[in-house]
Amino acid sequence: MKDIARQSMSIKVESMDLLNNQIKMEAHASATYLAMASWCEQNGFFTSAKFFRKQSEEEREHMMKIFDFLIDVGGSPYSPEVTNINHDYSSIIEVFEATLEHETAVTKSIHNIVLNARKVDDITTERFLDWFVMEQVEEENTIRDILDMIAITGTDGVGLQVIDDHVGNWIN
Repeated sequence: MKDIARQSMSIKVESMDLLNNQIKMEAHASATYLAMASWCEQNGFFTSAKFFRKQSEEEREHMMKIFDFLIDVGGSPYSPEVTNINHDYSSIIEVFEATLEHETAVTKSIHNIVLNARKVDDITTERFLDWFVMEQVEEENTIRDILDMIAITGTDGVGLQVIDDHVGNWIN
């Protein structure tokens, strides 16, 4: 029965495997952003903590969107194990720099899945990922804007409080 079901999937196996890896990446991001929220909370960056809680929720939504897509196309989504979450940061700048690093890695991963879908003629997966491609443009832009604001504001004196207050502009 399992072989028959696998043969009738409307997704290519290569795409399914890559999307399961993406599920894991999104779950890791969700857990990482929750850890960042905790760090911000413990260090008095209360608005940034709210920002990262929201980011954590969004990453889980992304994970579930992929999970549900795999079910819809007859694939087998996996619930990922999440490990190696960093809880220790030296500054709010390091938190946002790590966020940008992560978001650019997610972008590369999404692009890789799109390119693979094209290679194996998996149009359904490619079309599904259109939303994710544009979402990553928004995600990276938001973090770059925050890092630019931090660079302009500076971290001396009340700069850290100003930074935390202004992060609220990016909470939807």
